[in-house]
Amino acid sequence: MRHAVIMAGGSGTRLWPLSRAERPKQLLDVVDDGNGGAHSLLAEAFTRLQAVLPTGQIWVCTAARYGDQVRAALPELGADRLVLEPVARDTANAVGLTAALVADADPDAELAVVSADHVIRPVERFAAVLETAYDALGARPRSLVTLGITPTSPATGFGYVQRGAETEVPGVAEAASFREKPDRATAEEYLASGEYLWNSGMFVWRAQTVLDALADHLPESAEGLAKIVAVPSGPERERVLAEVFPTLPKISVDYAVLEPAAAEPGRVLVADLDVDWLDVGSWPALASTLSDDGAGNAVRGLAVVLDSSGNIVFSDDPDHLVALVGVRDSVVVHTADVTMVCPVSDAERVKQLLGAAEAAHASRYS
Repeated sequence: MRHAVIMAGGSGTRLWPLSRAERPKQLLDVVDDGNGGAHSLLAEAFTRLQAVLPTGQIWVCTAARYGDQVRAALPELGADRLVLEPVARDTANAVGLTAALVADADPDAELAVVSADHVIRPVERFAAVLETAYDALGARPRSLVTLGITPTSPATGFGYVQRGAETEVPGVAEAASFREKPDRATAEEYLASGEYLWNSGMFVWRAQTVLDALADHLPESAEGLAKIVAVPSGPERERVLAEVFPTLPKISVDYAVLEPAAAEPGRVLVADLDVDWLDVGSWPALASTLSDDGAGNAVRGLAVVLDSSGNIVFSDDPDHLVALVGVRDSVVVHTADVTMVCPVSDAERVKQLLGAAEAAHASRYS
């Protein structure tokens, strides 16, 4: 049976001060719904998967401290479809834990792994490519399929995957190589070659296949996960999870699974996902989801902007007016307890700014 999991455990530090440790970006209503309202990235990801799968086959993996918020945000999510990590141990263990629990419920499960912080249009195209990726498992059951985004610019903020030989499934090729985030010149070469796709961080594989790959390349995690699912579901499993999971080696699924598996010819595949794709990981990215005021300013909330352009203005306080005059290319964010201003060109340093705030004020503003 086909399943999918939304990975929703990130803290969204580059969207501080809106995104906080106890209410991260994926749970915030930041995506315009086109009708004057907004919804969360998590809700958008859930709805997107409902275009492909029955609701009962959709899972969510998140941090334990977000469990109640996720349940409230997704009332349709089955109670036994929420996977709670007691601590963060990076994506290899988050994916592995979910795969272990899905395989425990359905030993033959095919599992898509998607992110909670993507905006993807059109949904119909996403659904069609995800179906194609599942189909590739029928042709090559042991394969690990990654979804590659057709690049629209020489982006330096994404990893890349190189397309190799075509497979018997149209739209799916063997993955020739994975590349880390490149410099500008290299990214331009990738774009010009037509051989490279952005690595979206979304995957499709059999749940047991990823568990076997962890056993081969990260045996300590595989053994720990096996201990967790060996215990019947319920309080005892929760106790073992809390005891074992924090001891697992912290590593990403790319390093632990994808890159070692790519050394085996034909094992890793890439499906072409030709969509409008936005990884909402920073203020400039989020600005793409906001309304434009007609002068090049992306604005959400109560604001007056005079003789200003290229700004990102965000306020979640309905009683506080944010007023700008003569301001260019800046990020202005107002919350109840923090006001942040920075040049758009320094938006990637917001995580560093949060670190400075924590050094000065501990976790008060985290």
